[in-house]
Amino acid sequence: MRLALLALATTLATPASAQDAVPQRLSDDVKVLASPAFGGRAPGTAGERKTLDWLVARFKGLGLQPGGPDGQWVQKVPLIHTRIAPGARMTVGDAVLAQGREIAVTTVRDAARIDIARSPMVFVGYGVSAPEAGWDDFKGMDLRGKTLVFLVNDPDFEAAADDDAKGAFGDRRMTYYGRWTYKFEEAARRGAAAALIVHDTGGAGYPWSTVNASNGENYDIVRAAGDARVPLQGWIAHDEADRLFAAAGLDLAKLRIAARSKGFRPVAMKRDFSATADVAVERIESANVLARLPGRTRPDETVMFAAHWDAYGEGPADATGKTLRPGANDDALGVAGVVELARLFKAGPAPERSLVFALWTGEERGLLGSEYYATHPVYPLAKTAANLTLDILQTAGPAKDVVLVGQGQSSLDAMLADAARAQGRTVTPETFSERGLFYRADHFSVVRRGVPSLLLMALGGASDLKDGGRAGGQKWLDDYMACYHKTCDAWDARWDLRGAAADVDLFHAMGARLATAGVWPTWSAGSEFLAVREKSAGERR
Repeated sequence: MRLALLALATTLATPASAQDAVPQRLSDDVKVLASPAFGGRAPGTAGERKTLDWLVARFKGLGLQPGGPDGQWVQKVPLIHTRIAPGARMTVGDAVLAQGREIAVTTVRDAARIDIARSPMVFVGYGVSAPEAGWDDFKGMDLRGKTLVFLVNDPDFEAAADDDAKGAFGDRRMTYYGRWTYKFEEAARRGAAAALIVHDTGGAGYPWSTVNASNGENYDIVRAAGDARVPLQGWIAHDEADRLFAAAGLDLAKLRIAARSKGFRPVAMKRDFSATADVAVERIESANVLARLPGRTRPDETVMFAAHWDAYGEGPADATGKTLRPGANDDALGVAGVVELARLFKAGPAPERSLVFALWTGEERGLLGSEYYATHPVYPLAKTAANLTLDILQTAGPAKDVVLVGQGQSSLDAMLADAARAQGRTVTPETFSERGLFYRADHFSVVRRGVPSLLLMALGGASDLKDGGRAGGQKWLDDYMACYHKTCDAWDARWDLRGAAADVDLFHAMGARLATAGVWPTWSAGSEFLAVREKSAGERR
């Protein structure tokens, strides 16, 4: 009966129930946000201003309160935009490395010039310092001024049964220690001059073309003085890395095996890295949109629903001459879902806790809007019960299951399973946990500060569609990935958004439970985020 009502709502644009998300509402909102008038919603463009105005008007129309600082609808986000100029020169010894072919580097430092002269290169294995796992790849070595060379992913990724690393980091499920962001941050903490990751498609989860797509361009939030980034960061192509290690008298294949041992120590490569480049630097002011439904009895405790409003704007023309990358599914559909959640909660009883509906800027540039919020929280993170994030939903109709990204991280898994069971659905773990999707969406900015979070992202695996089964879900996923971050990620009147609406309903059901005083989701034992959450336990008593 519910599915029939949802199907009817698709054509009539009227609610099946005050408690159900409506597919037609989702479609209508995406159609607007992904239209040419919004210019691809890139930060710092006219499309941003139009997007912000439209989103604020939607929240106002629903009767929500401003949720930003000082009673504003937006939280300003200062960004830095850098581009390494053509003509940059990178060398290892006397060998010149070609930007884009053998090496792909960027910077997020506010400096117009990069000058790295004869920086000693050190291979640091996977570059992991994980006290909870008894793992330290650095062994106290002074790495100030050095160029650190990392393997991608974490030590468990390729571990054999007799390796120390086997099972230490979730087997093939990537932990945060496997993410490139962690490695660059670790290099900065240790005072390195540069950080370079050896690219492997399997370990990274994407080909060389993806890491090279920036073409020397990068973004970051404007950071505090004590939060410096490494001066130069990037990747070395797989084959080039093999050649560099061999020229230094080292066998990278053997070092990969050694790096899976707790006894691994950094290896001086007896080679120097140098880099000179001019850098174009500009400051941009962007903004997050925040709306609030105040809690009735616990207004200082928060449940957050989130998506990112930005997309890629204009880019190079594709084969058809199109230049606009509208980001219809990524993530206008997630934005539409958050707006629909706001409507549903506003129409229902007042929650005990405050509900915050957050729409972030700069996700496509490195989770920047959410990162700025996490470093400048409007609502205390210690009293944020959970973050529920929507980022890409499947558009092929109702599914028998929901794909869970990051299984085993927190007690929110069980809450999702309960909500899915009430819909007659099951939970399917993501297919490629080694790709680290859990660490690649906006919820992660608050995750790393301890806030339990759940991500619904259709990239996690093929849904078991009611019409088409798992094979149909895989076909949808393959077709979507062909348009991922491209001009063809566009609104389509043929979308069947009943499945997406059901996913929004899952968050509505979970949010209703989380909005109840005393419900505090917890990180699982062994999660790398458990310790940071426990530090603020006293604030939740």
